[in-house]
Amino acid sequence: MKRITRWALSLMACASLATAGATELRIGVMTTLSGAQAVSGVDMRDGIELAVKQLSGKVGGQPTRLIVADDQFNPGAAKQIAERLVKKDKVQVLTGIIYSNILLAAAPVALENGNIYLSSNAGPSQYAGAQCDSGFFSVSWQNDAVHEAAGKYAQDKDYKRVILVAPNYPAGRDATTGFKRFFKGEVVEELYPKLGQLDFAVEIARLREQKPDAVYFFLPGGMGINFTKQYRAAGIPDKTSLLTSQFSADQDTFAASGDAMIGVYNTGHWSTDTDNAPSREFVAGFEKAYGRLPSFYASQGYDAIMMIDAAVRAAGGNADDPVALRKALAESKFKSVRGKFSLGPNRFPVQDFFVRVVSRDSKGRLYNKTESLVLSNHADAYGAACTQK
Repeated sequence: MKRITRWALSLMACASLATAGATELRIGVMTTLSGAQAVSGVDMRDGIELAVKQLSGKVGGQPTRLIVADDQFNPGAAKQIAERLVKKDKVQVLTGIIYSNILLAAAPVALENGNIYLSSNAGPSQYAGAQCDSGFFSVSWQNDAVHEAAGKYAQDKDYKRVILVAPNYPAGRDATTGFKRFFKGEVVEELYPKLGQLDFAVEIARLREQKPDAVYFFLPGGMGINFTKQYRAAGIPDKTSLLTSQFSADQDTFAASGDAMIGVYNTGHWSTDTDNAPSREFVAGFEKAYGRLPSFYASQGYDAIMMIDAAVRAAGGNADDPVALRKALAESKFKSVRGKFSLGPNRFPVQDFFVRVVSRDSKGRLYNKTESLVLSNHADAYGAACTQK
């Protein structure tokens, strides 16, 4: 596959490879870097690269090589790339995938080979419950969880009638399932546009016709940008509240969506205003390196590297011992940008979720202003069914 590129860290001295006892840590970073959905993948890659640079090119104290690949937003291509990363490049850890359909095609390659897959974004329910795998870890969330927070918020607001809009793929189905788990009002209709769709005239016509109290949409990347712009242009009355999650209202979409996003309430686990030392250091470092504020995708990529760093150190620096590395990852002793962080029995995060509103900061930039806590120490609904140790 021509899309794989090797990225040599400028801060990593070549001589370090010859250091006695040193184990080269090879991390495969597969993410979406081309097409309409690439903006999230670019932020993911940049967050990962920033973390490695801040660690002076030595994750876990070991000389580190990132091998970055574009999954082309294509499950078939992703599987082939994963096979090359695992079998030819001999990566010990694979990470970076944004979309659940891509993960479901690529992660089995790493897991069946005895390697580790550390999800820095996608969290399909398939890996959270009975089909969990001892080599699968997540530093993000299980797909349903962010939407469960939105459902809880809609329930607290006492909305009676809600329409749901999500792409017709695994994460889209997880999204509506999660929302409905906490929202007890009437779901008037569930609309499932094709993944990657950019024209929402049909869906918006249905919203206008049904006149719900609120519309909740999960439309990642360019889908969310176009939907929000078209929704605003359609002049839907203000009495219909527009709700979403961090997937459609974050730094990766703000530049393109502009003022259409102002005032949109959404749920997430981290924002650029999260007030703790690791987060402040990350935001400042990202802005200095790239000249923009980071999205939550970047924060999760950054956390993924910091989680690997702590685990490799705990495993005595031996990145080639998958058993020791799994044990250390399960203990997750690292300082997350989101603050408190732990893993449940299925190795998915237990964490807080907040409601935020899209606002402008003192420099006039769009950002998510954290309003209130929605779910505290929240674990996903599938962990009890996981029997892997």
